Amino acid sequence: MSWIDDPAFAPDEPFGPQTLPYGVLPGHGVAVRVGDHALPLRGLSLGERLAPLVAGESLDALLAAGRPAWSELRARLVEVVSATSAPRGADLVGLAGAVLPFTVADYVDFYSSRHHAENVGRIFRPDGEPLLPNWTHLPVGYHGRAGTVVVSGTPVVRPHGQRRSSAGPVFGPSGRLDIEAEVGFVCGGPVASRLTPSQAADHVFGVVLVNDWSARDVQAWEYQPLGPFLGKSFATSVSAWITPLEAFAVARVAPPPLGNDLLPYLVEERTWGLDIAIEVEWNGTVVSRPPFREMSWTFAQQLAHLSANGATVRPGDLIASGTVSGPNRDERGSFLELSWGGKEPVRLADGAERTFLEDGDEVRITATAPGEGGSVVGLAEVVGRIAPADGRQDVGQT
Repeated sequence: MSWIDDPAFAPDEPFGPQTLPYGVLPGHGVAVRVGDHALPLRGLSLGERLAPLVAGESLDALLAAGRPAWSELRARLVEVVSATSAPRGADLVGLAGAVLPFTVADYVDFYSSRHHAENVGRIFRPDGEPLLPNWTHLPVGYHGRAGTVVVSGTPVVRPHGQRRSSAGPVFGPSGRLDIEAEVGFVCGGPVASRLTPSQAADHVFGVVLVNDWSARDVQAWEYQPLGPFLGKSFATSVSAWITPLEAFAVARVAPPPLGNDLLPYLVEERTWGLDIAIEVEWNGTVVSRPPFREMSWTFAQQLAHLSANGATVRPGDLIASGTVSGPNRDERGSFLELSWGGKEPVRLADGAERTFLEDGDEVRITATAPGEGGSVVGLAEVVGRIAPADGRQDVGQT
């Protein structure tokens, strides 16, 4: 029996001792989530090596410390939370107020779901091949904007941008605001480049849920030939709590085959596909359950490709999987797909119909994975509510 009297901390709950995600609470600093509470680490007896890594107001020092320190700290914290009596300095506090727990260095978003890529290809290029020729040979991605990564719960203001119209380009609020349900990987350890897939895990501290909000009408007009820009860069929401990569030891699976041989630098000795089950709620209605096990490219391959040209992987780098979608309609991870480009409205539990997001809409993404001994590993939710655009009006060509 643990000293922690919280039913949500039981091993069959998603945030039991098998999970222990890290976050930051103002006034308390670095903490781990234990059920529906948090355990600040500052007051615990962690030893001369570990204590300085969690003494600050962010996870930055811990991210830079590397895999041996991460493993040692996790083992010590499992001991602390599993003890029959509260260790000296242990104090449980509420979860409210958690902030973005690390400084985002770089942000890269990938495009690793074959089902999503094919759906988007069919919507945008109905007369062409849904997959472009490079897709099964490399993890397609783009470099996003680190400065607009925000913590779960932050309102998302409807963005402005240029859009196509019958009279020519106009500038104003997006009318086709969308989500992308994704899984993100927070990097750490020594700065490195030219990683092999087998080295990649030593440079991933943990896992978060990501909602990479997208203005589809802005994106459609601007993205050719250089890819996403204003249609993506206005906001990316992430979980407030980072689940350590070590918690996913038994969730590893083989991804679906790509159908062709890979170049040697992308070949994994033991694959890092992950069996993560995601749920997407739109105004309280579950509209999709995307299966992460269907992703064709793993984070290890993504990091190997990202760093193959000499680009570095640094502490605080965030890489996102790209939209997670499965083969079935109720497994699509974007509203672009769910509504098939706006042609098939989604009916919510209150009777309302939606194609894209309206002001005041709220999206909540949750996920779990299998853990040791039949337990359940949780990923902290990512939530965002749409706030109206500011007062600028549509402006057309003059």
